[in-house]
Amino acid sequence: MSTIKKAILVTSFGTTYNENRAKTIDALESLVQERFPDWEVRRAFTSKMVIKRLKERDGTVIDYVSEAMDKLSREGFQEVVVQPTHIVNGKEYDDVVRIVDGHVGDIRSLKMSRPLLTSSEDYDKVVKVVEDTLIPKLSEKGALVLMGHGSTHYANASYCQLQMKFWSAGHRNVFVTTVEGYPEFDETLEFMRDGDYEDVLVYPLMLVAGDHANNDMAGDEDDSLKSVLTAAGYNVSCIIRGMGECPHFRELFLEHITDAVRKSEVECQDGGCGAPVGKPEVLVDHL
Repeated sequence: MSTIKKAILVTSFGTTYNENRAKTIDALESLVQERFPDWEVRRAFTSKMVIKRLKERDGTVIDYVSEAMDKLSREGFQEVVVQPTHIVNGKEYDDVVRIVDGHVGDIRSLKMSRPLLTSSEDYDKVVKVVEDTLIPKLSEKGALVLMGHGSTHYANASYCQLQMKFWSAGHRNVFVTTVEGYPEFDETLEFMRDGDYEDVLVYPLMLVAGDHANNDMAGDEDDSLKSVLTAAGYNVSCIIRGMGECPHFRELFLEHITDAVRKSEVECQDGGCGAPVGKPEVLVDHL
């Protein structure tokens, strides 16, 4: 009986900050390989700009999602789980779904897993991690501001949902802001004015503490989040560590992968993944 070839493709936006990548994307992928030793773990980035920069600067070659999927198909993998490390179901996620959909029929069991914030339960789990890891760091008159990327994509509403989840859980001193969406920094300042806050802790709502975290969040330019909050009279501290550095956040991604792997293995039991190529038994399942 032939061995079924199985792979987990971890798709990330990517980063040109090598040290931060090692602490986040590399750390997550290593954990995935440790938890699923029978599956081959592969990497793809969704930012062609990051891929190009790494190749030109460091000679590091990283596949775009379509290249990684083509390789898995050519190499005869029969079970594939694609796990995005994106925070919300935005444009980058849509692009991955489109590419993965194009391989229906090439791979027997093809599962597209979920970004960090998808179900209502996902939001509750993120709130719990923040409760356990960040809120205890606040002073008596402290507030926490989480900075996400933001987007013109309708998925930007996810940041507003996360905000409501924090407030519904009683954390009126936690605020969600974005670089390129709603709420913007000035709008978040308006939300904060009703509170008697003196100290503000800022944390990137991003897998990797890359350019946005180092510059848009913690930079010295007048329009950075740190500068905007400081100008408003707050004592500001920035944690320049991506969510991928936190073991608790990594576990949330592992839960999504576990769900997808279990579903794939159930569908492929008893030789169910051995049908001839060209007659797919299982279509892409967007979990």
